[in-house]
Amino acid sequence: MRHQDGSAGDANYGAIGSGYVHFRQPDPRIAAFIHAALGDAETVLNVGAGAGSYEPTDRSVTAVEPSASMRAQRPAHLPKAIDAVAENLPFPDRAFDGAMATFTIHQWPDLAKGLIEMRRVARGPIVLLTCDPDLLDRFWLNDYAPDAIAVEGRRYPSVRRITEALGGTVDVQSVPIPLDCVDGFNEAYYGRPEMLLDPAARQACSAWSFVAPEAVRRFENDLRRDLTAGAWDARFGALRSQPVFVGSLVLIIGR
Repeated sequence: MRHQDGSAGDANYGAIGSGYVHFRQPDPRIAAFIHAALGDAETVLNVGAGAGSYEPTDRSVTAVEPSASMRAQRPAHLPKAIDAVAENLPFPDRAFDGAMATFTIHQWPDLAKGLIEMRRVARGPIVLLTCDPDLLDRFWLNDYAPDAIAVEGRRYPSVRRITEALGGTVDVQSVPIPLDCVDGFNEAYYGRPEMLLDPAARQACSAWSFVAPEAVRRFENDLRRDLTAGAWDARFGALRSQPVFVGSLVLIIGR
């Protein structure tokens, strides 16, 4: 299914993606994992490229992004993205040294077909940044917004499903999330809970668009109350100074 702006997944980025770049900047420490996994690949395909987070600037990158809203937010120093979907990549076999996809595979209507397409067009590594749904409950948000965690758990494909679809040799790496992470996915705020009271910050995390308004209001009321009363800090306050959080973020590398 494609939404009015071309978004091809379950989330309509024409509706929720307008302020994405203000909250979802590439974090250099996470980027280092991706760039290392790409190895010496000089030509790279970025599938579901969005506004260009984590695209290497020292290599030749071809970006694919179906959402017009997200393509419009790409900064001028990055190449313009091609309007296409993962399941039907408009490139010949083995056209690129490597391929990458960050925070996007949970959006694909046909995961296996998209990964097969990435294998087809890439001669080298396939690098996927995603979240392991089996590890989502490590995050304190599960205590305050179980509906949001449940949504993410349903949307993110399991690591086993991804590795089976990729085939070949697959390596799975846990990616630590830094305390001052500038890529504002939910777990990036593990030590800054106040950020998740900002509706604009939540809008940059697509899972919240599937949470019922009454559940969002309940989350806001409960978290605001516990922050004011000190109850959140009594349970989780050590996270405010914890340098990294090892949560659900993983890098999956197919070779």
